[in-house]
Amino acid sequence: MRDDSQVETATLSLTGVDLTTEVVRTARLVLRPFRPDDVPAVHRASQDPETQRWVSAIPVPYTLEDARSFVEGVGTAHRAEGLGLPVVVEADGELVGTAALQLRPGRLGPEIGYTIAPWARGRGYAAEAADGLAGWAFGRGAPRVHLVIDVDNAVSQAVARRAGFTREGVVRGCLARRDGSRADAVLFGRLPGD
Repeated sequence: MRDDSQVETATLSLTGVDLTTEVVRTARLVLRPFRPDDVPAVHRASQDPETQRWVSAIPVPYTLEDARSFVEGVGTAHRAEGLGLPVVVEADGELVGTAALQLRPGRLGPEIGYTIAPWARGRGYAAEAADGLAGWAFGRGAPRVHLVIDVDNAVSQAVARRAGFTREGVVRGCLARRDGSRADAVLFGRLPGD
């Protein structure tokens, strides 16, 4: 019989990393911490019905106070508490989306998520951000990273493939939808050599 405290968890080394200030750079993007002046752009981007459709954690209606709470709360607290690396996806000095690398320990490794603002879609920013966050995690020893995407979200699944992730299967009933129902999700994974 196996002792559960011995179960391998996919963690990474954060020695010498200050998550509160950490910035990840890609060819075109700066993935940086949230700042108070991001509130209006986060609010504007979160009004999008497609974003609200796929991200059930976004309140509807999404108020300016919701944006402020997110930017100043989750955006800052997760970094300070070592829970993750939530970032503003910035291109040419403009917020074009948000993303995160969740650092919960577990067999699947860190989890990546992303949203791109409606005014910035179709430019490959989501794939570039996901690739950048994956590279950051691999650079700190993550044995794998993953994405969990609603089975009906074909656009996000295409983004995952462009970012070098492999479709690994369907996880049944794992996503909570806004209407209270449960949805299946496609699990995508990526290893350092992929």
